[in-house]
Amino acid sequence: MTSADSDTGLLAPGWAASPAAAETGDGAFLRALLDAETALTRAQATLGIAPARAATAVTEAADPSRFDLASLAERARAGGNPVIPLVADLTRAAGEEYGPYVHRGATSQDIMDSAMMLVAHRTLGPLLADLDRCQRGLAGLAAEHRDTPMPGRTLTQHAVPTTFGLKAAGWRTLVLDARDRVTAVRDSLPAQLGGAAGTLAAFSAYGARDAAALPGAYARELGLREPLLPWHTLRTPVADLAGCLALTAGVLGKVAVDVLTLSRTEIAEVAEGNGGGSSAMPHKANPVRSTLIAAAARRAPQLAATLYGSLVAEDERPAGAWHAEWEPLRDLLRLVGGAARDAAELAEGLRVHPEVMREHLRLTHGLIVSERLSAELAPVLGRARAKELLTELARRAYREGRGLDELLTAEVELREVDLSSLLDPARYTGSAGILTDRALERR
Repeated sequence: MTSADSDTGLLAPGWAASPAAAETGDGAFLRALLDAETALTRAQATLGIAPARAATAVTEAADPSRFDLASLAERARAGGNPVIPLVADLTRAAGEEYGPYVHRGATSQDIMDSAMMLVAHRTLGPLLADLDRCQRGLAGLAAEHRDTPMPGRTLTQHAVPTTFGLKAAGWRTLVLDARDRVTAVRDSLPAQLGGAAGTLAAFSAYGARDAAALPGAYARELGLREPLLPWHTLRTPVADLAGCLALTAGVLGKVAVDVLTLSRTEIAEVAEGNGGGSSAMPHKANPVRSTLIAAAARRAPQLAATLYGSLVAEDERPAGAWHAEWEPLRDLLRLVGGAARDAAELAEGLRVHPEVMREHLRLTHGLIVSERLSAELAPVLGRARAKELLTELARRAYREGRGLDELLTAEVELREVDLSSLLDPARYTGSAGILTDRALERR
Protein backbone atom coordinates (compact mmCIF):
# COMPACT_ATOMS: atom_id res chain seq x y z
CA MET A 1 0.00 0.00 0.00
CA THR A 2 1.59 3.21 -1.22
CA SER A 3 1.62 5.78 1.56
CA ALA A 4 0.70 9.37 0.73
CA ASP A 5 3.56 11.70 -0.13
CA SER A 6 4.51 13.79 2.88
CA ASP A 7 5.90 16.52 0.61
CA THR A 8 2.74 18.18 -0.67
CA GLY A 9 4.32 21.54 -1.48
CA LEU A 10 3.00 23.45 1.50
CA LEU A 11 6.01 25.77 1.34
CA ALA A 12 6.26 25.63 -2.44
CA PRO A 13 3.22 27.31 -4.03
CA GLY A 14 5.25 27.73 -7.21
CA TRP A 15 5.04 24.01 -8.01
CA ALA A 16 2.28 22.70 -5.74
CA ALA A 17 -0.52 20.95 -7.66
CA SER A 18 1.38 21.35 -10.94
CA PRO A 19 1.98 18.59 -13.50
CA ALA A 20 5.61 18.66 -12.38
CA ALA A 21 4.55 17.93 -8.81
CA ALA A 22 2.61 14.88 -9.94
CA GLU A 23 5.53 13.58 -12.00
CA THR A 24 8.22 14.09 -9.34
CA GLY A 25 6.63 12.97 -6.08
CA ASP A 26 7.83 9.93 -4.19
CA GLY A 27 5.02 7.94 -5.78
CA ALA A 28 6.21 8.95 -9.24
CA PHE A 29 9.79 7.96 -8.39
CA LEU A 30 8.57 4.61 -7.08
CA ARG A 31 6.73 4.02 -10.34
CA ALA A 32 9.85 4.93 -12.33
CA LEU A 33 12.03 2.61 -10.25
CA LEU A 34 9.60 -0.23 -10.77
CA ASP A 35 9.41 0.55 -14.49
CA ALA A 36 13.20 0.42 -14.66
CA GLU A 37 13.28 -2.97 -12.93
CA THR A 38 10.52 -4.54 -14.99
CA ALA A 39 11.97 -3.21 -18.25
CA LEU A 40 15.24 -4.95 -17.41
CA THR A 41 13.54 -8.33 -17.03
CA ARG A 42 11.58 -7.81 -20.23
CA ALA A 43 14.72 -6.76 -22.14
CA GLN A 44 16.49 -9.91 -20.99
CA ALA A 45 13.49 -11.95 -22.10
CA THR A 46 13.67 -10.44 -25.59
CA LEU A 47 17.30 -11.59 -25.84
CA GLY A 48 16.51 -15.05 -24.54
CA ILE A 49 18.31 -14.84 -21.21
CA ALA A 50 15.13 -14.79 -19.15
CA PRO A 51 11.87 -16.68 -19.74
CA ALA A 52 8.93 -14.70 -21.09
CA ARG A 53 6.90 -15.88 -18.10
CA ALA A 54 9.43 -14.18 -15.81
CA ALA A 55 8.96 -10.86 -17.62
CA THR A 56 5.21 -11.17 -17.21
CA ALA A 57 5.42 -12.19 -13.56
CA VAL A 58 7.82 -9.39 -12.60
CA THR A 59 5.78 -6.79 -14.47
CA GLU A 60 2.58 -7.91 -12.77
CA ALA A 61 4.28 -7.92 -9.36
CA ALA A 62 5.44 -4.31 -9.82
CA ASP A 63 2.15 -2.72 -8.82
CA PRO A 64 3.09 0.48 -6.93
CA SER A 65 0.19 0.02 -4.53
CA ARG A 66 1.90 -3.09 -3.14
CA PHE A 67 4.92 -1.15 -1.90
CA ASP A 68 5.24 0.95 1.24
CA LEU A 69 7.04 4.21 0.49
CA ALA A 70 7.75 5.02 4.13
CA SER A 71 9.29 1.59 4.69
CA LEU A 72 11.40 1.86 1.53
CA ALA A 73 12.67 5.29 2.59
CA GLU A 74 13.59 4.08 6.06
CA ARG A 75 15.36 0.95 4.80
CA ALA A 76 17.19 2.92 2.08
CA ARG A 77 19.49 4.28 4.79
CA ALA A 78 21.17 0.91 5.23
CA GLY A 79 22.48 0.75 1.66
CA GLY A 80 22.41 4.44 0.78
CA ASN A 81 19.73 4.21 -1.91
CA PRO A 82 16.12 3.03 -2.28
CA VAL A 83 16.84 0.44 -4.98
CA ILE A 84 18.22 -2.14 -2.55
CA PRO A 85 15.07 -2.49 -0.39
CA LEU A 86 12.88 -2.16 -3.48
CA VAL A 87 14.62 -5.11 -5.14
CA ALA A 88 14.08 -7.20 -2.01
CA ASP A 89 10.36 -6.37 -1.96
CA LEU A 90 9.88 -6.87 -5.70
CA THR A 91 11.73 -10.19 -5.59
CA ARG A 92 9.34 -11.45 -2.91
CA ALA A 93 6.33 -10.13 -4.82
CA ALA A 94 7.43 -11.93 -8.01
CA GLY A 95 7.49 -15.26 -6.19
CA GLU A 96 10.00 -18.03 -5.66
CA GLU A 97 10.10 -19.14 -9.30
CA TYR A 98 10.53 -15.75 -10.98
CA GLY A 99 11.95 -13.60 -8.19
CA PRO A 100 15.54 -14.48 -9.17
CA TYR A 101 15.02 -12.65 -12.48
CA VAL A 102 14.47 -9.34 -10.70
CA HIS A 103 17.44 -6.96 -11.04
CA ARG A 104 19.59 -9.76 -12.48
CA GLY A 105 23.00 -8.47 -13.59
CA ALA A 106 22.25 -4.83 -12.77
CA THR A 107 23.62 -2.51 -10.13
CA SER A 108 21.62 -0.05 -8.05
CA GLN A 109 22.91 2.91 -10.04
CA ASP A 110 21.61 1.39 -13.28
CA ILE A 111 18.10 1.43 -11.88
CA MET A 112 18.38 4.76 -10.10
CA ASP A 113 19.83 6.57 -13.11
CA SER A 114 17.28 5.04 -15.49
CA ALA A 115 14.44 5.97 -13.13
CA MET A 116 15.81 9.52 -12.91
CA MET A 117 15.79 9.78 -16.69
CA LEU A 118 12.23 8.43 -16.80
CA VAL A 119 11.05 10.97 -14.23
CA ALA A 120 12.77 13.76 -16.15
CA HIS A 121 11.30 12.61 -19.47
CA ARG A 122 7.80 12.44 -17.99
CA THR A 123 8.12 15.84 -16.29
CA LEU A 124 9.52 17.62 -19.33
CA GLY A 125 6.48 16.66 -21.40
CA PRO A 126 3.97 18.88 -19.57
CA LEU A 127 6.70 21.48 -19.02
CA LEU A 128 7.11 21.77 -22.79
CA ALA A 129 3.35 22.01 -23.21
CA ASP A 130 3.29 24.95 -20.78
CA LEU A 131 6.20 26.64 -22.57
CA ASP A 132 4.20 26.34 -25.78
CA ARG A 133 1.16 27.90 -24.09
CA CYS A 134 3.40 30.69 -22.86
CA GLN A 135 4.93 31.44 -26.25
CA ARG A 136 1.51 31.46 -27.91
CA GLY A 137 0.23 33.92 -25.33
CA LEU A 138 3.26 36.13 -25.85
CA ALA A 139 2.89 35.94 -29.62
CA GLY A 140 -0.64 37.25 -29.28
CA LEU A 141 0.54 40.14 -27.14
CA ALA A 142 3.36 40.98 -29.55
CA ALA A 143 1.05 41.00 -32.55
CA GLU A 144 -1.66 43.02 -30.80
CA HIS A 145 0.79 45.62 -29.50
CA ARG A 146 3.18 45.67 -32.47
CA ASP A 147 2.90 49.47 -32.64
CA THR A 148 2.02 50.32 -29.04
CA PRO A 149 4.67 52.86 -27.99
CA MET A 150 6.14 52.84 -24.51
CA PRO A 151 9.26 54.16 -22.81
CA GLY A 152 12.37 52.10 -23.32
CA ARG A 153 14.33 51.91 -20.10
CA THR A 154 18.08 51.46 -19.67
CA LEU A 155 19.81 51.38 -16.29
CA THR A 156 16.34 52.01 -14.75
CA GLN A 157 15.86 55.34 -16.59
CA HIS A 158 13.81 56.34 -19.64
CA ALA A 159 16.02 56.02 -22.72
CA VAL A 160 14.22 56.19 -26.09
CA PRO A 161 10.76 54.97 -27.09
CA THR A 162 10.17 51.32 -27.94
CA THR A 163 7.00 49.27 -28.37
CA PHE A 164 5.38 46.76 -26.10
CA GLY A 165 5.10 44.46 -29.09
CA LEU A 166 8.88 44.32 -29.41
CA LYS A 167 9.24 43.65 -25.69
CA ALA A 168 6.74 40.78 -25.82
CA ALA A 169 8.41 39.42 -28.96
CA GLY A 170 11.70 39.41 -27.09
CA TRP A 171 10.17 37.47 -24.22
CA ARG A 172 8.74 34.96 -26.69
CA THR A 173 12.12 34.52 -28.39
CA LEU A 174 13.65 33.56 -25.07
CA VAL A 175 10.85 31.11 -24.34
CA LEU A 176 11.37 29.50 -27.76
CA ASP A 177 15.10 29.23 -27.03
CA ALA A 178 14.29 27.40 -23.81
CA ARG A 179 11.71 25.19 -25.54
CA ASP A 180 14.21 24.12 -28.18
CA ARG A 181 16.87 23.27 -25.62
CA VAL A 182 14.50 21.35 -23.39
CA THR A 183 13.18 19.43 -26.40
CA ALA A 184 16.69 18.46 -27.47
CA VAL A 185 17.63 17.31 -23.99
CA ARG A 186 14.40 15.35 -23.51
CA ASP A 187 14.94 13.54 -26.80
CA SER A 188 18.47 12.58 -25.76
CA LEU A 189 17.81 11.20 -22.27
CA PRO A 190 19.44 7.75 -22.10
CA ALA A 191 18.78 4.58 -20.18
CA GLN A 192 21.58 3.41 -17.91
CA LEU A 193 22.85 -0.16 -17.91
CA GLY A 194 26.38 -1.27 -17.18
CA GLY A 195 26.38 -3.62 -14.23
CA ALA A 196 28.74 -3.38 -11.29
CA ALA A 197 31.56 -1.48 -13.05
CA GLY A 198 30.14 -0.63 -16.44
CA THR A 199 31.38 -3.73 -18.29
CA LEU A 200 28.09 -5.67 -18.64
CA ALA A 201 30.05 -8.71 -17.45
CA ALA A 202 27.28 -10.20 -15.29
CA PHE A 203 24.89 -10.42 -18.23
CA SER A 204 27.38 -12.59 -20.10
CA ALA A 205 27.70 -14.73 -17.00
CA TYR A 206 23.93 -15.18 -17.03
CA GLY A 207 24.05 -16.46 -20.60
CA ALA A 208 23.81 -13.41 -22.88
CA ARG A 209 25.56 -14.17 -26.18
CA ASP A 210 25.84 -10.44 -26.94
CA ALA A 211 25.62 -8.49 -23.69
CA ALA A 212 26.38 -5.26 -25.56
CA ALA A 213 22.96 -5.57 -27.24
CA LEU A 214 21.16 -5.49 -23.90
CA PRO A 215 21.35 -1.70 -23.22
CA GLY A 216 19.61 -1.04 -26.54
CA ALA A 217 16.83 -3.52 -25.76
CA TYR A 218 16.52 -2.03 -22.29
CA ALA A 219 16.32 1.53 -23.65
CA ARG A 220 13.57 0.52 -26.07
CA GLU A 221 11.55 -0.99 -23.22
CA LEU A 222 11.85 2.29 -21.31
CA GLY A 223 11.28 4.62 -24.25
CA LEU A 224 14.66 6.26 -23.64
CA ARG A 225 17.69 6.66 -25.88
CA GLU A 226 20.24 3.88 -26.12
CA PRO A 227 23.49 4.96 -24.43
CA LEU A 228 26.75 4.67 -26.32
CA LEU A 229 28.45 3.61 -23.09
CA PRO A 230 27.39 3.10 -19.50
CA TRP A 231 27.55 6.59 -17.99
CA HIS A 232 27.94 5.88 -14.28
CA THR A 233 30.72 8.47 -14.06
CA LEU A 234 30.12 10.16 -17.43
CA ARG A 235 27.38 12.52 -16.28
CA THR A 236 26.64 14.47 -19.44
CA PRO A 237 22.91 13.58 -19.35
CA VAL A 238 22.51 15.07 -15.88
CA ALA A 239 24.58 18.13 -16.75
CA ASP A 240 22.47 18.69 -19.87
CA LEU A 241 19.32 18.52 -17.74
CA ALA A 242 20.83 21.00 -15.29
CA GLY A 243 21.70 23.39 -18.08
CA CYS A 244 18.39 23.40 -19.91
CA LEU A 245 16.40 23.67 -16.68
CA ALA A 246 18.52 26.51 -15.30
CA LEU A 247 18.27 28.32 -18.64
CA THR A 248 14.50 27.89 -18.69
CA ALA A 249 14.21 29.21 -15.14
CA GLY A 250 16.27 32.25 -16.10
CA VAL A 251 14.24 32.85 -19.27
CA LEU A 252 10.96 32.77 -17.38
CA GLY A 253 12.52 34.84 -14.62
CA LYS A 254 13.39 37.56 -17.14
CA VAL A 255 9.75 37.77 -18.21
CA ALA A 256 8.63 37.79 -14.59
CA VAL A 257 10.92 40.60 -13.41
CA ASP A 258 9.90 42.76 -16.35
CA VAL A 259 6.26 42.25 -15.45
CA LEU A 260 7.01 42.94 -11.80
CA THR A 261 8.65 46.22 -12.74
CA LEU A 262 5.97 47.30 -15.17
CA SER A 263 3.15 46.42 -12.75
CA ARG A 264 4.44 48.58 -9.89
CA THR A 265 1.83 51.01 -8.63
CA GLU A 266 3.88 54.00 -9.85
CA ILE A 267 4.20 52.48 -13.35
CA ALA A 268 1.11 50.27 -13.88
CA GLU A 269 1.74 49.72 -17.58
CA VAL A 270 0.74 46.06 -17.24
CA ALA A 271 -1.12 43.95 -14.69
CA GLU A 272 -1.53 40.26 -14.11
CA GLY A 273 -4.92 38.98 -15.15
CA ASN A 274 -5.62 37.41 -11.77
CA GLY A 275 -3.62 39.19 -9.11
CA GLY A 276 -3.32 37.68 -5.67
CA GLY A 277 -4.75 39.20 -2.53
CA SER A 278 -3.09 40.38 0.66
CA SER A 279 -3.79 39.05 4.15
CA ALA A 280 -3.79 42.60 5.53
CA MET A 281 -4.52 45.06 2.70
CA PRO A 282 -7.82 44.55 0.87
CA HIS A 283 -6.90 46.93 -1.95
CA LYS A 284 -3.94 44.92 -3.22
CA ALA A 285 -3.81 42.69 -6.30
CA ASN A 286 -0.30 41.32 -6.09
CA PRO A 287 1.53 39.98 -9.19
CA VAL A 288 1.72 36.51 -7.66
CA ARG A 289 2.49 34.50 -10.82
CA SER A 290 5.50 36.70 -11.57
CA THR A 291 6.61 36.58 -7.94
CA LEU A 292 6.66 32.77 -7.86
CA ILE A 293 8.46 32.58 -11.21
CA ALA A 294 11.10 35.03 -9.96
CA ALA A 295 11.56 32.95 -6.81
CA ALA A 296 12.16 29.83 -8.89
CA ALA A 297 14.67 31.66 -11.08
CA ARG A 298 16.67 32.67 -8.02
CA ARG A 299 16.93 29.10 -6.74
CA ALA A 300 17.61 27.28 -9.98
CA PRO A 301 21.27 28.29 -10.60
CA GLN A 302 22.41 26.93 -7.24
CA LEU A 303 20.62 23.63 -7.81
CA ALA A 304 22.19 23.36 -11.24
CA ALA A 305 25.59 24.09 -9.70
CA THR A 306 25.26 21.00 -7.49
CA LEU A 307 24.50 18.87 -10.54
CA TYR A 308 27.46 20.32 -12.42
CA GLY A 309 29.62 19.59 -9.40
CA SER A 310 28.67 15.93 -9.66
CA LEU A 311 30.47 15.74 -13.01
CA VAL A 312 33.58 15.21 -10.92
CA ALA A 313 32.86 11.54 -10.28
CA GLU A 314 35.74 9.25 -9.46
CA ASP A 315 36.46 5.66 -10.56
CA GLU A 316 33.91 3.51 -12.41
CA ARG A 317 31.18 4.31 -9.91
CA PRO A 318 31.53 7.14 -7.40
CA ALA A 319 30.74 7.50 -3.72
CA GLY A 320 28.43 10.46 -3.18
CA ALA A 321 28.47 12.12 -6.60
CA TRP A 322 25.41 10.40 -8.06
CA HIS A 323 23.72 10.37 -4.65
CA ALA A 324 24.04 14.17 -4.55
CA GLU A 325 22.06 14.54 -7.77
CA TRP A 326 18.68 13.10 -6.78
CA GLU A 327 17.21 15.89 -4.67
CA PRO A 328 18.50 18.92 -6.61
CA LEU A 329 17.37 17.38 -9.89
CA ARG A 330 13.91 16.77 -8.49
CA ASP A 331 13.83 20.30 -7.06
CA LEU A 332 14.85 21.73 -10.44
CA LEU A 333 12.21 19.76 -12.30
CA ARG A 334 9.58 20.89 -9.82
CA LEU A 335 10.64 24.53 -9.77
CA VAL A 336 10.89 24.90 -13.52
CA GLY A 337 7.79 22.85 -14.20
CA GLY A 338 5.83 25.05 -11.81
CA ALA A 339 7.35 28.21 -13.26
CA ALA A 340 6.36 27.13 -16.78
CA ARG A 341 2.78 26.59 -15.62
CA ASP A 342 2.73 30.03 -13.99
CA ALA A 343 4.34 31.64 -17.05
CA ALA A 344 1.66 30.19 -19.32
CA GLU A 345 -1.05 31.63 -17.08
CA LEU A 346 0.81 34.93 -16.88
CA ALA A 347 1.13 35.28 -20.67
CA GLU A 348 -2.45 34.26 -21.32
CA GLY A 349 -3.89 36.69 -18.79
CA LEU A 350 -1.57 39.70 -18.90
CA ARG A 351 -3.40 43.01 -19.17
CA VAL A 352 -1.65 45.80 -21.06
CA HIS A 353 -2.44 49.49 -20.56
CA PRO A 354 -1.37 51.41 -23.70
CA GLU A 355 -2.84 54.68 -22.43
CA VAL A 356 -0.52 54.58 -19.40
CA MET A 357 2.45 53.83 -21.60
CA ARG A 358 1.65 56.84 -23.77
CA GLU A 359 1.28 59.02 -20.71
CA HIS A 360 4.68 57.91 -19.44
CA LEU A 361 6.30 58.92 -22.72
CA ARG A 362 5.68 62.51 -21.59
CA LEU A 363 7.23 62.16 -18.14
CA THR A 364 10.58 63.52 -19.25
CA HIS A 365 9.06 66.69 -20.76
CA GLY A 366 9.78 65.51 -24.30
CA LEU A 367 13.41 64.60 -23.61
CA ILE A 368 12.78 60.96 -24.51
CA VAL A 369 13.33 61.99 -28.16
CA SER A 370 16.51 63.98 -27.46
CA GLU A 371 18.56 61.37 -29.36
CA ARG A 372 16.50 61.99 -32.47
CA LEU A 373 16.66 65.77 -32.05
CA SER A 374 20.41 65.62 -31.66
CA ALA A 375 20.73 63.76 -34.97
CA GLU A 376 18.18 65.92 -36.82
CA LEU A 377 19.45 69.29 -35.58
CA ALA A 378 23.14 68.60 -36.15
CA PRO A 379 22.96 69.45 -39.89
CA VAL A 380 21.10 72.67 -39.02
CA LEU A 381 23.12 73.93 -36.07
CA GLY A 382 26.28 71.92 -36.25
CA ARG A 383 26.93 68.90 -34.05
CA ALA A 384 28.53 70.78 -31.16
CA ARG A 385 25.89 73.51 -31.04
CA ALA A 386 23.04 70.98 -31.25
CA LYS A 387 24.43 69.06 -28.29
CA GLU A 388 25.05 72.23 -26.32
CA LEU A 389 21.53 73.55 -26.96
CA LEU A 390 19.77 70.31 -26.10
CA THR A 391 21.81 69.89 -22.92
CA GLU A 392 20.88 73.41 -21.83
CA LEU A 393 17.19 72.95 -22.68
CA ALA A 394 17.10 69.59 -20.86
CA ARG A 395 18.22 71.30 -17.66
CA ARG A 396 15.65 74.04 -18.12
CA ALA A 397 12.86 71.60 -18.85
CA TYR A 398 13.38 69.91 -15.47
CA ARG A 399 14.13 73.12 -13.58
CA GLU A 400 11.20 75.10 -14.96
CA GLY A 401 8.75 72.21 -15.42
CA ARG A 402 8.25 73.16 -19.08
CA GLY A 403 8.03 70.94 -22.12
CA LEU A 404 10.93 70.58 -24.50
CA ASP A 405 8.63 71.49 -27.39
CA GLU A 406 7.85 74.86 -25.81
CA LEU A 407 11.50 75.62 -25.17
CA LEU A 408 12.58 74.59 -28.66
CA THR A 409 9.98 76.68 -30.45
CA ALA A 410 11.20 79.73 -28.54
CA GLU A 411 14.71 79.33 -29.97
CA VAL A 412 15.42 81.81 -32.74
CA GLU A 413 17.84 79.38 -34.38
CA LEU A 414 15.03 76.87 -34.95
CA ARG A 415 12.26 79.07 -36.27
CA GLU A 416 12.58 77.58 -39.77
CA VAL A 417 12.62 73.96 -38.52
CA ASP A 418 9.42 71.84 -38.47
CA LEU A 419 9.65 70.38 -34.99
CA SER A 420 6.20 68.81 -34.64
CA SER A 421 7.02 65.42 -36.17
CA LEU A 422 10.39 65.28 -34.43
CA LEU A 423 8.87 65.66 -30.97
CA ASP A 424 6.32 62.85 -31.20
CA PRO A 425 7.68 59.82 -29.23
CA ALA A 426 5.29 57.46 -31.03
CA ARG A 427 7.05 58.34 -34.29
CA TYR A 428 10.47 57.40 -32.98
CA THR A 429 10.28 53.66 -32.43
CA GLY A 430 12.72 52.87 -35.20
CA SER A 431 12.37 49.39 -36.69
CA ALA A 432 10.47 48.01 -33.70
CA GLY A 433 7.54 46.91 -35.84
CA ILE A 434 9.73 45.19 -38.43
CA LEU A 435 11.76 43.46 -35.72
CA THR A 436 8.56 42.28 -34.05
CA ASP A 437 7.28 40.84 -37.33
CA ARG A 438 10.59 39.10 -37.87
CA ALA A 439 10.52 37.57 -34.41
CA LEU A 440 6.96 36.33 -34.88
CA GLU A 441 7.97 34.39 -38.00
CA ARG A 442 9.83 31.94 -35.78
CA ARG A 443 7.93 28.79 -34.97
